[in-house]
Amino acid sequence: MLVAGSSGSGKTALALALVEKFRGAGRFARLVSDDQVFLSVHYGRLLCHAPQAISGLAEVRGVGPVPVEHEAAAAVDLLVRLVPATEVERLPGQDSETILGCMINRLLLAEREISMATPAILARLGITLFA
Repeated sequence: MLVAGSSGSGKTALALALVEKFRGAGRFARLVSDDQVFLSVHYGRLLCHAPQAISGLAEVRGVGPVPVEHEAAAAVDLLVRLVPATEVERLPGQDSETILGCMINRLLLAEREISMATPAILARLGITLFA
């Protein structure tokens, strides 16, 4: 999953909350990159990886960069775009966006609303977590 949004929209907080939610339920999840990500296409799939200088770091607001378990790269199957709440439809249909020629499923969610974003993302992924 690729989380996009403006500065201060809650991208890192959401990503770290999702990783914690998955791990708490015994499922695999790791951060690939925080703050900046490089995108490329390989065999028609969108891939992401971190710049070497920030690989394995995530900025925790009020603390600064901290080491985190991470993956070197991952395929992107879902784009979560954090936007002002006024831009989010209450009952949206399936949506997608083209990135580097790859059609990616997209979910528009309200920025800085982690507690509301998490169940929407899990539902879009078809995942039920009980942890």
